[in-house]
Amino acid sequence: MLPQDQFYIVASSSPIDERTRVLKHGETFGVFDLYGDILVGGLGEHGIYHEGTRFLSTLALTLFKKRPLLLSSTITEDNRLLTVDLTNPDVYLGAEVVIPRGSLHIRRTKFIWRGVCYERVAFKNYGLGAMNLDLGIEFGADFVDIFQVRGVRRTQSGEFLTPVAEERGLSLSYQGLDGQQRRTKLVCSLPPQTITSSAMRFTGWLEPNEALNLTLTVTCEVDSTAPKRFSFENALGGAKAELASARGGDCHVVTSNEQFNELLNRSAADLHMMVTQTAQGPYPYAGVPWFNTAFGRDGLITGIETLWFNPELARGVLSFLVATQAKQAIPEQEAEPGKILHETRKGEMAALKEIPFGQYYGTVDATPLFVMLAGAYHRRTGDLDFIASIWENIELALQWIDEYGDADKDGFVEYSQRSPRGLINQGWKDSQDAIFHQDGSDAKGPIALCEVQGYVYAAKRWASVLATLLGRRKQARDLLAQAEELQERFEAAFWCEELSSYALALDGEKRPCQIKTSNPGHCLLTGIIPPERAQRLAQTLMQEDSFSGWGIRTLASSEVRYNPMSYHNGSIWPHDNALIAAGLAHYGFKQPVLQILTGLFDASRYIDLHRLPELFCGFPRHPDQSPTAYPVACSPQSWASGAAFLLLESCLGLSIDAPNGQITFAHPVLPPYLDTIEIKNLRVGDAALDLMIHRYPEDVGINVIRREGRITVTTIK
Repeated sequence: MLPQDQFYIVASSSPIDERTRVLKHGETFGVFDLYGDILVGGLGEHGIYHEGTRFLSTLALTLFKKRPLLLSSTITEDNRLLTVDLTNPDVYLGAEVVIPRGSLHIRRTKFIWRGVCYERVAFKNYGLGAMNLDLGIEFGADFVDIFQVRGVRRTQSGEFLTPVAEERGLSLSYQGLDGQQRRTKLVCSLPPQTITSSAMRFTGWLEPNEALNLTLTVTCEVDSTAPKRFSFENALGGAKAELASARGGDCHVVTSNEQFNELLNRSAADLHMMVTQTAQGPYPYAGVPWFNTAFGRDGLITGIETLWFNPELARGVLSFLVATQAKQAIPEQEAEPGKILHETRKGEMAALKEIPFGQYYGTVDATPLFVMLAGAYHRRTGDLDFIASIWENIELALQWIDEYGDADKDGFVEYSQRSPRGLINQGWKDSQDAIFHQDGSDAKGPIALCEVQGYVYAAKRWASVLATLLGRRKQARDLLAQAEELQERFEAAFWCEELSSYALALDGEKRPCQIKTSNPGHCLLTGIIPPERAQRLAQTLMQEDSFSGWGIRTLASSEVRYNPMSYHNGSIWPHDNALIAAGLAHYGFKQPVLQILTGLFDASRYIDLHRLPELFCGFPRHPDQSPTAYPVACSPQSWASGAAFLLLESCLGLSIDAPNGQITFAHPVLPPYLDTIEIKNLRVGDAALDLMIHRYPEDVGINVIRREGRITVTTIK
């Protein structure tokens, strides 16, 4: 049966190569193959994109009219540069080889910065004789919207304008139906011998040991907005300085295991690459290629995952979501007063409302998660002035929870599709087939998801704490009482004795969806579950039908809709597992936390660049075999990148109470492959610490190496 989801990501053929190379800065990103080229084929995702539109759909370097031979391809550890080493194939004149393969070395170096893709192609002749270099650059720009790349069909489009040749390049332009003109400007440092609307050609002699550099810039312009173009060296220096400044707020984590360090370093680099500077501060865009934009839920969860590591990201997320919080009811946008954004999109299709996601609010969980993160941010930083500045927005979010979120006044927050063009399912598992009953039948709305009730419970408890600090004591008591009432209702309505777990959801008739999923694991994080049932749930989540060996599946293999290759019905998501692990740690269940950490760490060792993707398939783990990739997973994905930091926090039992100047390690544990962890520049208010953590046969020791300011470190064993 064909998928009915109108925003399903089409995969009509296999990727050209499962390994792609991704660069991103701000609103611009590029997806390249291992050669550094952009080719048509595979999933069709290759390209340079800017503000939701593909500005370059073809880019291929040829040498002597053939594709060069690939020697190596890598992204630097900080994600700044794509470096590709190539050489020439055998070049024939008739039947004679006139240039043996391996005579010419070519190094391509690429990066993206401020709306421009910079590339330097460096040649060096290692042959014994001079050679007549014949270089071609083929290019094309289709100016399609990212949703067209995903498979959405359009009935009409704008007009391609006549290419304009310049002395050292070409401009390709498109007049959109939205009234905006988009231009791709290609400029070379050397004038090409020939130039057409789709190719440039360069020729010239290269003596033995002679080197030659050519630079190419690809600039993405919208109407009169043209990013400033710098020299390759100046732009590279600027990008390096900007990244160094952004990483200044991080603490630095180094372990005794180099492979684990590679996971942490890549995760941190991916987070910084995914962060876009908005008018309100840094925001982690969700994922490349399909979700390179601000998503409320993704940003909030990423903020939770990285809060101990760098709380400035959480502040940026909160500030952006305050600025975009809904102020009125707009059904086609699923907006209601106080509701937190689901996603925002740029591009022609969003501007024309061909898709509903220009500014879209179809999410049930972002609003309580917003309040949760606000409370956790204050505890991490002690920044009550900031909380006071957004308190009105927190109150609006709480009002949405009670008024619009609980439309039928049964005490649970539900969702139902308001816009016929919006999402049917509006929790984190938002694919159309994700919410169903034990017999496989779809659950009919309004839907009350189990984890959302947990988020609401935690939101009200956090809001109670904040209200107390702001002198609103009656409001604080009321919120705490509401949370306690919700906890009682939740237990009565959602617990499934025969599953030893909680129902995925209640449908519109209040019938529980009695299937084993990962969703109740999020409830552990919120504290809504009583300890005796938390223990049973922990055992259920770690059973073989749920835990694959790599991680906890979204849906247990015993369920009727289980499919390890599906998006939400049997796959493994790193962020899902990290949130569950944090919940397990909250109740003191450290052994399953170690199992989850080890499964995902082991998975990362098989994955290119040690990068945890958005998700991978949920097949059982077998000895000496890698996890199975999901073909259209975003990689990198922000909340997958944040997972490693939350998992580490959960193992260590790390909590930071900035208002009281206290860092606590509760029952810390480490896996056998981590003998030591060094944490440098862990800042808490005006204080800073360096810590050395040692694993012993039956214990974990915490030593303070450096302390600046007033901060206390306590270990609970």
